[in-house]
Amino acid sequence: MKPSVLALGALACALPALAFAAGAAAPLGPKTLAGVWESPWPPDQLRQPGDPAPPVETTPPPLKPQYLAAWRAEQKAAADAIARGAPPVTDNVRCLPGGFPSMMGPVFPVEVLETPGQVTIIQEAYGQTRRIYLNEKQIAFDDAEPVYFGHSVGHWEGKTLVVNTIGMKDTVRMRNAPHSAHMQVDERIFATSKDTFEDHVTVTDPEYLTGPWTWTWHYKRKPGYKINEFVCENNREFADPTTGGQRLKLGN
Repeated sequence: MKPSVLALGALACALPALAFAAGAAAPLGPKTLAGVWESPWPPDQLRQPGDPAPPVETTPPPLKPQYLAAWRAEQKAAADAIARGAPPVTDNVRCLPGGFPSMMGPVFPVEVLETPGQVTIIQEAYGQTRRIYLNEKQIAFDDAEPVYFGHSVGHWEGKTLVVNTIGMKDTVRMRNAPHSAHMQVDERIFATSKDTFEDHVTVTDPEYLTGPWTWTWHYKRKPGYKINEFVCENNREFADPTTGGQRLKLGN
């Protein structure tokens, strides 16, 4: 005996609810962020006369007094070294990724992918990838193994992606500011038009900061662009064993 049309219709209506109850992936977000993005302002190398200079998007860290003096001294020492033609060795010289949150700065193009239960953000520089797991509970600080890109969980509030990230390595620095294992980064990411979006960042750290450290990154869509492979191979920059400064290898 064939099932009736009414029975088949009832079954079709029930299947989505059954699948969701069985642990199927939640529906996708608004998809307004999917695509490849870049800074709205031309980089120094491409800026033409009359082009506006990009604003300074990140503010200095509000470090507690016992850490601020050392940070300022390091900043001055680095600036002085660059001025005399002996820039200090950085993680880039060592072929190490910048990590989070600095990887979100659109110096190179950034790709955003939306899949069920996850938003993935890929920074072209060094192929850096972070995965934001949707509608999951954040793990405890003590369980967060220190990694370059942290442990990110998020959820959609309307068209705003709200993200919390913890567990960055202590060597992963934003503006070279030190941080503790209890630092966390909160983001509110949302489209401001079909071709622009913003990432509002708030960093808190009870050990190192006097209060929240906030800034906003801006992005514009880069239509048709495909993220390139970026491998730190045959690096010509190296740490001089004598001076400890950065040097450039000449020739092959």
